[in-house]
Amino acid sequence: MSYLPDDELRDPNKPKPPSINRIAIWVIVGAIGLYFLVSGIIGIVSGGSGS
Repeated sequence: MSYLPDDELRDPNKPKPPSINRIAIWVIVGAIGLYFLVSGIIGIVSGGSGS
């Protein structure tokens, strides 16, 4: 039997895996960034709609 809580028994050098919410946020932010990047490249290549 141990007198320490489970948090103190775990290896402190081992990082905890990211939560599902954090992964979802990164996927959404990455998708938005990829959209802006691709749309910007397409706009540059197509010449844009200059004045």
